[in-house]
Amino acid sequence: MITVVKPADLAGHVGKETGVSEWLLVDQARINAFAECTEDFQFIHLDEERAKQTPFGGTVAHGFLTLSLLAKLAESATLALENIKMGVNYGFEKIRFVSPVRSGKRVRGRFMLKGAEEKSPGQWQLVYEVSVEIEGEDKPALVAEWLTRQYV
Repeated sequence: MITVVKPADLAGHVGKETGVSEWLLVDQARINAFAECTEDFQFIHLDEERAKQTPFGGTVAHGFLTLSLLAKLAESATLALENIKMGVNYGFEKIRFVSPVRSGKRVRGRFMLKGAEEKSPGQWQLVYEVSVEIEGEDKPALVAEWLTRQYV
């Protein structure tokens, strides 16, 4: 469940974890669908036999697929401002693809509010440090500094 906060209370959340999402399966069907949408048909994502010959030992998700899952992972692990009218992606300060997500693995997002600033009346920019964890692995799939905007 998303946490709803008053803009005046945002400062108290800065520097703190806002939540950890549920696990989400990244299976071959999801990888194949992403390849179709983006027209990125590199064999390491789609050809299981050829991918077995790589250091990955099998097919892996596109890095951009993992990044795109942030919208879903954030649903239950970030903050929403009270009386929000809409929220949008604003961009990233940093993105690093640390480890590949092998087909069949589950991932989850861990979110920490790094900053919150009212850019103009009723328009808030929230900055999250995000780590997408891979179940059973020490290194995350990706780490990012994600900028969002919320309008109240």
